[in-house]
Parts: sequence; C-alpha cells; structure tokens
Amino acid sequence: MRVHPQTRFELPDQLNAGEPPEARGVRRDQVKLLVAEGSTITHTRFDRIGDHLRAGDLLLVNTSGTLAAAVDGTPYTVHFSTPLDDGTWVVELRDGNAPMFDGRPGLQVVLPEGVLTLLAPYEASPNRLWIAQPPAADVHGYLRRYGRPITYNYVGKRWPLASYQTVFAREPGSAEMPSAARPFSFELVSHLASQGVLIAPILLHCGVSSLESHEPPQPERYDVPAHTARLVNWVKANGGRVIAVGTTAVRAIETAAAQDGTVTASSGWTDLVLGLTREPQVVDGLITGWHAPEASHLLLLESVAGATQVQAAYTEALRHNYLWHEFGDSCLLLR
Repeated sequence: MRVHPQTRFELPDQLNAGEPPEARGVRRDQVKLLVAEGSTITHTRFDRIGDHLRAGDLLLVNTSGTLAAAVDGTPYTVHFSTPLDDGTWVVELRDGNAPMFDGRPGLQVVLPEGVLTLLAPYEASPNRLWIAQPPAADVHGYLRRYGRPITYNYVGKRWPLASYQTVFAREPGSAEMPSAARPFSFELVSHLASQGVLIAPILLHCGVSSLESHEPPQPERYDVPAHTARLVNWVKANGGRVIAVGTTAVRAIETAAAQDGTVTASSGWTDLVLGLTREPQVVDGLITGWHAPEASHLLLLESVAGATQVQAAYTEALRHNYLWHEFGDSCLLLR
C-alpha cells in the first residue's frame, strides 16, 4: 500500500539539523516554533508555546524511551526496529548509510558476542525490513551493552543516547526517538501545568523511520491507559482541546477511539494509517517536527489539520529557514 500526501516541497540540504540544538548554543526548549491555526501563521519560540494553549487543553505525550538500537557488525550494521511476540525482531540491515535490499533467509551478521540470522522478509515492508533471530534473548540488555542511537547521514557525528531522550521517556522501546517531544524541558512542563494545561501519558514504541517514500508506517506497539482515556473523554466533554505531541501520540489515541470519538483503555498492536483508513476522531491539534518530502507522516498531518494548512506551514517554514528532523525546529498545528 502506497501513501501519497498532497503537501509538496523540496528540502535544501542546509535545513537538515545535523546536531542537537544544545550543540548550537540553543536550549532544547528554545528552538523555533511555527504555529498554524486556520489561515494564521505565527513564528515564535518553543518555550512560548503556552501563549497558544488554553487552560483545560490536554497534551498527550508519548512515554516511550529511545533504544540504542544500532549495532555495528560484519558485514552490515543492524537497526533493531521492533520485537515480535515470539521473541524474534524486525530489523533493517545497513551498508554504511544505505539500506541493504538484497537480504535472504539464513543470511547472518556477526555482531559483538553473537550472530543475527535473517529468517523471512517482514511483510509490512518486505523490500527493506526482515524478521530475524536476535543475538541474545535479552535484546534490550544487549543493546545497552553494544548499541548506539540510530543516525542518518545528515547527522555529522555520533551523539550520546541522552541526546535522543525526551523528558517524558519512561519505558525504553523506540528504535528512534519520538522526537516531537524533544523541545519540552522540565521547566516548560511546570509552567504549562501552572497555567492549567493538562498532560497525560500515552505509549507507542516507534520502529525505524527510514522507509521508502510513500510507504505507510509499520505496525507498532501502543498502550492507552485507562486514566488517560477517562481524561480525554472529560476534556472533550468540557470543551477543551486534545493536542497530541507527535504523530505517535495521534496514532495511539486514535486507535483507542470509537467512531463517536469516545476513548477506552486499549493496548496491543496498531496498523492505523490516518487519512487512508479513516479521519481522526479525537485530536484537535498536533505538536510535531518537520518531516521529509513525501513521508507518510505528512498524510497524518493533513488528516488532522487539512492539506491546505499543512502546505502553508511547510512553505513558511522553508521561507524562514526552520530546521528539519529530530534535532530541528517545531510546529503546532491547530484545527
């Protein structure tokens, strides 16, 4: 299944954020923020996001922590994406900075103190992802010993795992950082709470994001706790707005929503692709980073805010030199 967002743009290389903002002398909560509400676009700074939120609004934050999911081996680097229920893992093999497309069942990668064996193509992305037998039973422990954060060629050097964690991270499980929440600081969270903005946890473990253009996101594990479901329903009933921090939070909460927008506690696997299977029932806004051209995430943004608003936001972001990707600037889209 191919996905085709309407938003179109070309991304100049100089707008790829190659290092964390802290390395540029900018606090993580002081990256640039573009706010798009209706036809109005405002340029501001992330630590001033409270100017665009109201008492009674609810932020849904992903509490998934980032794994050191890349392990260098021979002849390939392995990106550990997602654990399956039978103990095998979904993985991607990389040859330098490029994905390896010619895998085969039985191919082995020699890793530190172990061997990873490809078993079968992963049907959600058969050209790129594989089901594999991992080199150890405790893969999370193995990654703590031998792994490093997944990086791509626009990042100029390797940064410690702490650079890839958000202040909300509680349960390690994401191959790549749920990066929309990265600009939040503990001080900003405290300030928002003092002005009556509510915050509730949600969980979605992100797989690898380096998929083909127009390729939909793979199935991912999620959990919507009962107390979060109750709070979402209460906020909606009392006229507040539900604003998801990241596309991961949107995917999780909408998976747990009925057609009338009522949310119940839910957990398991989600293969929901908003904009293809259905429109969002719950979220009224979205805090997000800037996504690559033709990425499937753009379709989700369009389903929340509308293609016209998303296109206008991206056009303005390019005009004002916003930075892209996990270490870049931010956007608040309000329906």
